[in-house]
Amino acid sequence: MDEAGELSASAARVQRALADCGLELTVMEMPEATRTAAQAAAVVGCRVAQIAKSIIFRAPQSGRHVLVVTSGANRVDTGKVSALLGEPLEKADAAFVREMTGYVIGGVPPLGHAHPPVTFLDRDLLGHETIWAAAGTPHALFRLTPAELERACGGAVADVAED
Repeated sequence: MDEAGELSASAARVQRALADCGLELTVMEMPEATRTAAQAAAVVGCRVAQIAKSIIFRAPQSGRHVLVVTSGANRVDTGKVSALLGEPLEKADAAFVREMTGYVIGGVPPLGHAHPPVTFLDRDLLGHETIWAAAGTPHALFRLTPAELERACGGAVADVAED
């Protein structure tokens, strides 16, 4: 937050997107970086597994962007996600992420994207009472339940983690 206590523009967009979903959740901007799952967990005092990482992939055949919201303790198995999607995936570069989501890498939230993504949710997130997700900047987060995550971004719950 700035000196007046207002959220930055990107974090405020996430706050509005949450409200648009009917969720009364609070975006918090931190002085410390929350760019990685380990950093975010340290800042809020939770386990790394409770961080909901929003990772963007590019589906080159269709040009779609694919959002995988995964537990901070997991790595995404792109083969599993490709099989669910029905087409190959590739790593998205920073420009593609910014164009499709409207946010920078390290701050991509699970909702409020510039263009609606194809979304997959890591089933491992459902085993936590509360989780934390990025909120538009590499310094912003919000706390929610797995049910609220499903409500906020939709998508298919699936096994997306590497074994």
